[in-house]
Amino acid sequence: MLLDVQNLKASLGRRPVLHGVSFSVMPGEFIGLIGPNGAGKSTLLRALLGLIPAEGAVALGTLDATHASARERAFHMAYVAQEREIAWAVPVEMLVSLGRSPHRPGFSALTAADRAAIERAMRRMEVDGFRERAATELSGGEKARVLIARALAQETPLLLADEPTAGLDPSHQIALMRLFAELAASERSVVASLHDLGLAARWCTRLLLIDGGRIVADGPPAEVLTAQTLRAVYGVEAFFGETTGRLVVQPLDLVAATGVRR
Repeated sequence: MLLDVQNLKASLGRRPVLHGVSFSVMPGEFIGLIGPNGAGKSTLLRALLGLIPAEGAVALGTLDATHASARERAFHMAYVAQEREIAWAVPVEMLVSLGRSPHRPGFSALTAADRAAIERAMRRMEVDGFRERAATELSGGEKARVLIARALAQETPLLLADEPTAGLDPSHQIALMRLFAELAASERSVVASLHDLGLAARWCTRLLLIDGGRIVADGPPAEVLTAQTLRAVYGVEAFFGETTGRLVVQPLDLVAATGVRR
């Protein structure tokens, strides 16, 4: 088991956001974290990383992450934040190399293994072609790909990503989902918050649906993304189909507009 979460609770200011969330992540899973705006998806990811105070138990393998240092957690999981701001005008390759920081004592030089990991990550995200450009000069989509490459360079068993497809064109969205699926096939795992239900349905092996700070559904996409669930949680009607053995989901209209009761 890569991650075990039990009765996790968290608040933003005085407002409770997570209400006793429990789930586990096994090797080889690509989990889509879905739910409406304000459901608690980003808060959950930040709580798992220790970026905000939380109650409950979080274990990363045999590591008690609740009391672990940031460096100890960084050996087990990498993180792609929702925010894409880059403050320093450093070259792309240098920014990606920061993903190797947990593996390097102090300010020691990059090893051959570090450089190989950096090169793999840049090629996977197709940013090796502008490795010498200043990261601050990139487009929004290019910045997103560079920050994902930095997380990939960390080479952890578990990758957490908050809306990683936001700002990417359809080609790079699909390429990223393919990459996450490949990571899962190699016994690593990915937990990614997603708003695109079509991408979640087609590529994820499992979905966690959060509403009101609680997990209201957990399972394969076909079991979680049902007409009844989408009406109740999202308030939408959707088209459901299948192609090449995978689920296709496309939201069509608001429930109120179709006259169907939630």
